Amino acid sequence: MQTSNPASRGLYAKLIAGPAIWGGTFIAGRTIALALPAAVGAALRFIVAVVALLIAARALEGGLPRLTRRQLLGTVLLGATGIFAYNLFFLGALARLPASRTSLIVALNPITTIAAASLLLGERLSPRRWAGIAVALAGVWIVVSRGDVLGSIAGSVGTGELLMFGGVCSWAAYTLIGRKVLTGMTPLAATTYASLWGAVMLSIAATPDLRALDSSAITAPVVISVAYLGVLGTALAFVWYYQAVQKLGASRTVIFTNLVPVFGATFGVLLLGEPLLPSMLVGGAIALAGVMMVSR
Repeated sequence: MQTSNPASRGLYAKLIAGPAIWGGTFIAGRTIALALPAAVGAALRFIVAVVALLIAARALEGGLPRLTRRQLLGTVLLGATGIFAYNLFFLGALARLPASRTSLIVALNPITTIAAASLLLGERLSPRRWAGIAVALAGVWIVVSRGDVLGSIAGSVGTGELLMFGGVCSWAAYTLIGRKVLTGMTPLAATTYASLWGAVMLSIAATPDLRALDSSAITAPVVISVAYLGVLGTALAFVWYYQAVQKLGASRTVIFTNLVPVFGATFGVLLLGEPLLPSMLVGGAIALAGVMMVSR
């Protein structure tokens, strides 16, 4: 991994800072998920994000480009997968699981993306990399099962875990679609359009919940969490992520998302006082070893 020139060092710094920001989104997301319906919380996140992204696009690139038909379809798919579906799964899971536990399931992101690229796009994987995928899955299963690896699947995997697995699959689709969509588009433009379409979808989904929403649920911590998710967790981190996808490729970039559960679990324990189970430490370490096998 060559990082000797300033541009490369800056790119890899963003690839580490981005997961740190996303680790914090589990804390902010947990705060929102316990106060608001998932669709409402996600819609608020991306309304804020779209405003921030439009300002950035205007200031940095003179506005948004006109889309070709192919780019329009691509950015709508990005909005449907990485914005709409992922965030409903993400906040739905956080309403049911501690932030630290939810973040560790995200360790499946790199594995799922790389395996999907191999199966769907024909990217070749060596036997060692397939073995790494199996090791990573074993590590995540230790986390999910709370160490009872031979216990009942029904007792270990609940709705929260299944929702986060859905989020992992949505993010894999977002990453792979983004690799194609980014041709001829800047990361900022692609992220802005995807967030715009996703915000529209989420707003439509949130409409039924708005009628029963209690305004007292909009507390200062919720407002701060929405701002964090919208400005830092989306407008900044998503653009950094796609800058790396554009320069390094999807398979290499997605490896850095393995830092997300490390930051997320750490923040959950330190900031929310969540328990750190031995199974989380052991399973997280095994999952990390598996991802390293795949990425080498």
